[in-house]
Amino acid sequence: MTFIRRENEPEYALLRDTTAQPVNRYGRPIELTDPRHDEPFRVNDEPTPAENPNRYKQHGFFFTADNCIACHACEAACSEKNDNPAHIAFRSVGFVEGGSYPSYQRINISMACNHCDNPVCLKGCPTRAYTKFAEYGAVLQDPDICFGCGYCTWVCPYNAPQLDPVKGQVSKCNMCVDRLEVGLKPACVAACLGNALDFGVIENIPENRVQAKTEIPGFPRTDITHPNIRFQQTRTLQRDMQRVDLTALKYHRDDKEGRYQPTVDPKFGFRREWNWKKLLGSHENAHIAFTLSVQTVMGAFVLMLGGSLTNGPMASFADSAAQLPTLGLMLLLMAFGLFKLNMHLGKPHRFYRGFYNLRLSPVSREIAGVSAFFAGLAGYSFFALFDNGLAAAVQGFFAVLALAGIAFGGYYMYKLYRIPARPFWDHPYTGMSFIGTGLTLGALLLTGLALAYGLLDTTLAKYLYGAAAAGLLLEGLGLVAHRISLKPASSEGAASFYEQTTRYGWPYWLRNGLLTAAFATALVLYLGGSDSPVGYGLLALLSLAGFIISRALFYVVVIPTTMPGAFFWKNRGFIEHAREVGLADMPQLGVAYERHHPFRLDELIATLRETTLQQKIDQFRRIFTG
Repeated sequence: MTFIRRENEPEYALLRDTTAQPVNRYGRPIELTDPRHDEPFRVNDEPTPAENPNRYKQHGFFFTADNCIACHACEAACSEKNDNPAHIAFRSVGFVEGGSYPSYQRINISMACNHCDNPVCLKGCPTRAYTKFAEYGAVLQDPDICFGCGYCTWVCPYNAPQLDPVKGQVSKCNMCVDRLEVGLKPACVAACLGNALDFGVIENIPENRVQAKTEIPGFPRTDITHPNIRFQQTRTLQRDMQRVDLTALKYHRDDKEGRYQPTVDPKFGFRREWNWKKLLGSHENAHIAFTLSVQTVMGAFVLMLGGSLTNGPMASFADSAAQLPTLGLMLLLMAFGLFKLNMHLGKPHRFYRGFYNLRLSPVSREIAGVSAFFAGLAGYSFFALFDNGLAAAVQGFFAVLALAGIAFGGYYMYKLYRIPARPFWDHPYTGMSFIGTGLTLGALLLTGLALAYGLLDTTLAKYLYGAAAAGLLLEGLGLVAHRISLKPASSEGAASFYEQTTRYGWPYWLRNGLLTAAFATALVLYLGGSDSPVGYGLLALLSLAGFIISRALFYVVVIPTTMPGAFFWKNRGFIEHAREVGLADMPQLGVAYERHHPFRLDELIATLRETTLQQKIDQFRRIFTG
């Protein structure tokens, strides 16, 4: 239903804009449609839409940090209006602090979706669950379309989209467009006790305000999305403002620019730790399995095909009894990787929606490319069963399809991690690592099968061990470049590197040692053209262990450009602790376990025990539609 406006709405809850500027400070027009637009926005197909003269102008929030007292009334009002569970908050209040008594200072930050000019969540979402509306410039998201991949939560610099670990779907702030239609400000603004939050046509400065800045200490960079929020913060703060959550970041004032830059806060000290449980128990383990297995198969296919052309070193392998088992094993690895990735989704049964946004989303393009490779590999393997000219021609077509899938899917597998909101990933090292993994593990897959079938002669050994050494060298060069660029950086990437060398310091150095030893072993085996099973086993063990640790570090230490949290709320450390010790069983703490798998055995058993046919139908519908 359309929001019903009360007769006695207070003055502070009413929209008051009477004028608007032609463009915002990023040079984008504030009028979002042709001024002659004559089809009014209708909420829930209401027959008589309300009249709002500013309906087609970009709106945004205005936050006065000097006034915020961190009462969390905005959070409560937002959650009440949207009927959010305790562990989901579209708007949240964090803070940064600096100095010490008696010069202690604290600045609170209330933040929700900023309904950006360049919404990267919309471009990244593979299911097209997001829309940038001309009405008010709101970026809206439909949870029913979402299949729970969480990519929008990766790319958003402000932690606006919220992935529900229970339902397995994303939801976010909708700008309270139903309230705007009846001339009211969003619920969070109307509830603010200190007059810290305001709302209206963007670039209109509210009454009794003197500033309209685009950033304050703790607010991430604005050049990624051009957010529609403006700030006032007039108090002079300490040179360094620290976060109180687990993130190893603080904000240092650059006196030349007058801006606060994120820098490393070594709050964990410099002692190295193992932390194996957190490293190998990451939520992103499915991505580790997917990327390693798919890149291995891609590398093996390229090496096998390239080495068999024009009577190359793989020609005898391709004509031997080893070819079909090799192709079968490659198909199994691909199926394993795709299965792990699909079951990682909040709603795996909606996997087909991953193709919806091929025009914009790198995720959709990666899925399309990898699927094309899988189809090409399957067709190539099937027609390898036949020995005639027609089969060879069709097999050649599928080989081309597979190679095109490798080029397209591999590129977007890399591209989707070049996320400005995650500086640790936004580096050429990501691509170097993916290629290095494919070369090394792909070569080792073929080497193992060549050894098993007695086909590893000197020429083939040099070819495969040379490829493995090249992959390890590429990985090593990428790691060195990564270290050189991130260690002195003024960004969240530097904090990620700090965590990698402290909280995960021993696995970090173990990874470095394993990859170094693997490269030396591969070089020795290449120079000698060795067919030793012992040498191969050592190289395979060193390489696989090194790449698994390296990929686990890649996912677990990344620090996004999110807003600062508080001691408990929006604090990754507290969330981990609450889940470990059972505090997450208390819903009022706002922490939930990840329980979004839609195919639960206990629910299936309960369904079978239902007494009526209608109950069975309703229960199955709930299970299989999420």
